[in-house]
Amino acid sequence: MSPSSDAILDRMMALHPKIIDLTLDRMWRLLDILGNPEEKLPPVIHVAGTNGKGSTVAMIRAGLEAAGYRVHVYTSPHLARFHERIRLSGKLISEPALTHVLDECYALNGRDPITYFEITTAAALLAFSRVPADYCLLEVGLGGRLDATNVVNKPEMTVITPVSIDHQQYLGETLGQIAFEKAGILKPGVPCVVGPQPDAALEAIEGRASRLSAPLLAQGQHWHVWEERGRLIFQDEYGLFDLPRPVLPGAHQFDNAGAALMVLRRLGMNDAALEAAVTRAEWPARMQRMTRGPLAEMAPRAELWLDGGHNPAAGEALARVLDDMPKRPTHLICGMLRTKDVRGFMRPLARHAASLTAVEIPGETATLTAIETAEAAAEAGHDAHTAESVADALQAIIAQEPGARVLICGSLYLAGRILRENG
Repeated sequence: MSPSSDAILDRMMALHPKIIDLTLDRMWRLLDILGNPEEKLPPVIHVAGTNGKGSTVAMIRAGLEAAGYRVHVYTSPHLARFHERIRLSGKLISEPALTHVLDECYALNGRDPITYFEITTAAALLAFSRVPADYCLLEVGLGGRLDATNVVNKPEMTVITPVSIDHQQYLGETLGQIAFEKAGILKPGVPCVVGPQPDAALEAIEGRASRLSAPLLAQGQHWHVWEERGRLIFQDEYGLFDLPRPVLPGAHQFDNAGAALMVLRRLGMNDAALEAAVTRAEWPARMQRMTRGPLAEMAPRAELWLDGGHNPAAGEALARVLDDMPKRPTHLICGMLRTKDVRGFMRPLARHAASLTAVEIPGETATLTAIETAEAAAEAGHDAHTAESVADALQAIIAQEPGARVLICGSLYLAGRILRENG
């Protein structure tokens, strides 16, 4: 009996002592053994950035599929099951197909050191190379220049969504340094769509683009997007489009939609594809309303939301979402990793939160304790408490306010666990 994908993934975790070790040397070695699948992909759209990568990919995919194209998609991390990371020609990879490519990569790699993300990215590229499709969307895992996805010599287009401070231990302490790493996905002569950026980040991106003669299509220069009377207005040098508000909630999704629309315009997609990009995109754990499962059943009168944002820019975006929502007592349940800027994430949310209940993230070695998270929350201006679990936190909140709005937030790992346990 062949092993399951979970069993093979567990073995892969032991192939390198570090979870993250940024270099492309191991990828090139394994891809060469695999017959260079990265050279056999359909036209690639490569997406980097700090925030908004996944939402932008989801909108590009929705537009392309509405136009009748078959699309491969690679994203990370997964929330409930690893299969979410690999979408083959429009469908999540099947268990037999996933097991086959993982097993093949594991066997051919042998015991040579390689990180979990590198070998699973190689498996995704191998799967993509064997199934016909019209486009391939690749989301960067971390950074860009040395990310395992950065092995395609000449993508069709690249995209850089907003850059902010995150993962400083790997990418650098300043916006310019971090943007330099993100801009590492740019390729000679390949156009790059650039979302709104702080000046220091845009300067680094423009510097890299100039050296490579890579045309930039930057928001505020080559295209514009804004909200008007509850609708999205997009304009580039060839026209103006009046479209519905993005189905993904939050004012920040207008910028993500603009980048996706610019990509679709550059690819020659029709008006129906542009509308589908903003109306049909699906991206879980991004201000997702929870309406089923044990937590929803526990609090039938509450308004329950889930979001995986975890850095200061995500905190600002969440605060803007709450700004636009009808007024209602709002309580946060928060679990975070110790590698994140916890106070930076929490500070913008303090003006909205009646309370914040801190929890540990089950099964995550890098989780902050509930007490550590609560202490950081108090320093960021919250009325902070602790609980043993999300369920315990929710129970305590609804005991006081049965009809409250409750937002579970702080980590994609926490969000993934909530989705696994609540459908």
